[in-house]
Amino acid sequence: MIFFYQISVYFYSLAIRIASVFNPKAKLWVKGRRHVFDELKTVHDDNIYWFHCASLGELEQGKPIIEKLKEQDHSVMILLTFFSPSGYEIGKNYDKADHVFYLPVDSPKNARRFIAAI
Repeated sequence: MIFFYQISVYFYSLAIRIASVFNPKAKLWVKGRRHVFDELKTVHDDNIYWFHCASLGELEQGKPIIEKLKEQDHSVMILLTFFSPSGYEIGKNYDKADHVFYLPVDSPKNARRFIAAI
């Protein structure tokens, strides 16, 4: 079952790369992930909370929690990750977030690298 999932993710990623030639949203998806691991090197916070929002709607649902955390402890750092360009494009301007990134394509190697970076 894991094999089929990984193959599906691979072909999805490939399809998005092909679509990025013609589709601006797909182009943002590809471009936003291009240097994510280099950008993650800027995250050096011990008191960090990670919120993954697959879409803009999930960010809106998480904002009250994020704002309460920031209110209770000013040293809290917020890391936001997004899957979709529409969520990322709005979330990157959210003033309560200290770090905002695209979530890398789902693979065992990327997951290990991402967790190690944060």
